[in-house]
Amino acid sequence: MRRDKSRRMFSFDLQATDGAARTGVIRTPRGDIRTPAFMPVGTAATVKAMMPESVRATGADILLGNTYHLMLRPGAERIDRLGGLHRFMNWDRPILTDSGGFQVMSLAELRKLTEKGVTFRSHIDGSKHELTPERSMEIQKLLGSDIVMCFDECPALPADEARVAESMRLSMRWAERSREAFGDRPGHALFGIQQGGVTEELRAESAEALTRIGFDGYAIGGLAVGEGQEAMFGVLDYAPAMLPVDKPRYLMGVGKPDDIVGAVKRGVDMMDCVLPSRSGRTGQAFTRRGVVNIKNARHQDDPRPLDEHCTCPACSNYSRAYLHHVFRSQEIISSMLLTWHNLHYFQEIMGGMRAAISDGRFADWEEKFHADRAQGDIELL
Repeated sequence: MRRDKSRRMFSFDLQATDGAARTGVIRTPRGDIRTPAFMPVGTAATVKAMMPESVRATGADILLGNTYHLMLRPGAERIDRLGGLHRFMNWDRPILTDSGGFQVMSLAELRKLTEKGVTFRSHIDGSKHELTPERSMEIQKLLGSDIVMCFDECPALPADEARVAESMRLSMRWAERSREAFGDRPGHALFGIQQGGVTEELRAESAEALTRIGFDGYAIGGLAVGEGQEAMFGVLDYAPAMLPVDKPRYLMGVGKPDDIVGAVKRGVDMMDCVLPSRSGRTGQAFTRRGVVNIKNARHQDDPRPLDEHCTCPACSNYSRAYLHHVFRSQEIISSMLLTWHNLHYFQEIMGGMRAAISDGRFADWEEKFHADRAQGDIELL
């Protein structure tokens, strides 16, 4: 009998904890998301250099799309007419879309910020646009997002505490408007975004405001924006615990493998980052022993795989010498293979942490993770 997806609701099943680290399942009408979860970034309705089925083969349960980029090109209304983002990009599993706030602040030109929202000119063609909490919710509904993010402002760090406080309180007012505009959409979820920079009191004020409004999940925003890992971990030592224990916690825009492990250790359930695909396109491969720069001449005669323990297509079928050659020759297959490998490796990390948390051995897993990376990439003898 065919299951009626429309009858399934959004929920979070917290299954095990080990210290602050958590593992569970986010249930959605389009499928389950195992947590801790890493979300590959499909900014413009594609994970660069990857087919959707290839992304799924790496172990990804959910992708991230971008409101700002998709509203500019090809346009949310066009995607809606074509059947929504899932059909448009041929991905039938859950999609989270960010609100566009970060990209407006970092990419758009001639921005003007007011209580209502942000007016800006596109970085693509200079056309004028306005993005408000209400319009962000409308765009994400047109896209058909399974998980929708509140519209917020995210100042770069370091920043004056008064500026961070002003920005956070504006984001909380926008969060309330986002909640109202989102309405009642069974099977879809709306996440609030905690702000407050690196100040504990501001983070607490933000968490209290969001909890009072009430969301299906909660993101930790405003990190990985220039503050450095030590400061980020300092915030994560307390910020996740400020958020409801029975809802998913999402750290936005993070990160490198050791960032991800450190975040999960501190209670984070979801993460996203462009790093696996961007690094793949620039010749960098993440492995158990750290980053391999395949462009380096030392790989040109090396018959070994990137990682002898990895089962991805790049490691199973190709040598470092070949990967070096196709990267130096600027062949498209280089981006394809290295991106596939990186995404596979990130998902292996997530799977390893899920199993370790379930078994109550996260500390041992983490110790081995760091010990392997400390060895560094071993030269061919």
